[in-house]
Amino acid sequence: MRRTIAAGSTLAALTAGAALVAAGPPAAALEPDLANPQTVATGLTVPWGLGFLPDGSALAAERNSGRVLRVRPGAAPATVTTVPGVAATGEAGLLGLAVSPTFAQDNLVYVYFTAATDNRITRFRLDTPQTQQVVLSGLAKASIHDGGRIAFGPDGMLYAAVGDAAVTSNAQNQQSLNGKILRMRPDGGVPATGNPFPGSLVYSLGHRNPQGLAWDAQGRLYASEFGQNTWDEVNQIVAGANYGWPTVEGRGDDPRFRNPIVVWSTAEASPSGATIDDQTLYVAALRGQRLWSVPLDGAGGAGTPVALLQGRYGRLRTVERAPDGALWVTTSNRDGRGTPAANDDRILRFPPLGSPTTPPTSTSAARTG
Repeated sequence: MRRTIAAGSTLAALTAGAALVAAGPPAAALEPDLANPQTVATGLTVPWGLGFLPDGSALAAERNSGRVLRVRPGAAPATVTTVPGVAATGEAGLLGLAVSPTFAQDNLVYVYFTAATDNRITRFRLDTPQTQQVVLSGLAKASIHDGGRIAFGPDGMLYAAVGDAAVTSNAQNQQSLNGKILRMRPDGGVPATGNPFPGSLVYSLGHRNPQGLAWDAQGRLYASEFGQNTWDEVNQIVAGANYGWPTVEGRGDDPRFRNPIVVWSTAEASPSGATIDDQTLYVAALRGQRLWSVPLDGAGGAGTPVALLQGRYGRLRTVERAPDGALWVTTSNRDGRGTPAANDDRILRFPPLGSPTTPPTSTSAARTG
């Protein structure tokens, strides 16, 4: 099953996924100190979603076990809850996690996971995690191409990157929610304004397996996406735009489809999580075993990507910027495709250059169950 391959430059730009943090605006952008990592957690199995709480600690979703862990430097990971009904097979399981932008008021955490019959998004209060409320259900599932990233945008809406569930025709079927990026109210409803198709959660279409979402300072959305045989992508996401799958992989010349701003060969990338720090998009690469740094040009495009951490930690799944400016990166070496080290999987923290390697201890703690 090959799609029409579009010619394109081997080096191209990137995708970003800055998760909205309930703690408020992050610190000023600073270059991460990649030579002085701090290990936040070890011995995990495929940490996938990652979101920060107001006190600076983080919640991590473990794909295969269905556990949500609370992690912080200098402390052992603590299980907050095990999400009921997670069916982990292949690439499926407990995937994305997002902290409500109004967490201080509502205490809500959102997760995207594969259940017995579908992919779905639920939410729970961190102080009563045993009670799960369904936000969206009925997304087609498969052992591959489940997408799974969720993030709150600067507009307060919840966005979800949904794969085609290995049925390529889903991506061009506007009635299907698969192969799409979705935009919804925090309760799962269709927003009153801003969505391009009346009564629909579909925000953009023509996607194969997007797994990274991030916004720049101007509110533009970027998404990283797995290609098939030749090109992986970073796209600037525009409401109502069609990104071409399965007709085009990478760049093409069909006016119906919007071209990516960055492409890589699949060996260089297999891009999953993404985040933006000022005008730099960071993308975690699985098969490429590196962190891509992509300069954004301020107009929705990108410059030449630079490979960081190449081969140092194996497969990288998720990258997020913490409220203090540090970059947190998760490995994915126990996902069946990597070669795990004894302490994998890990969550690593890269502090801003010139800052202490250990973050200050917070005096306030978020409520836990």
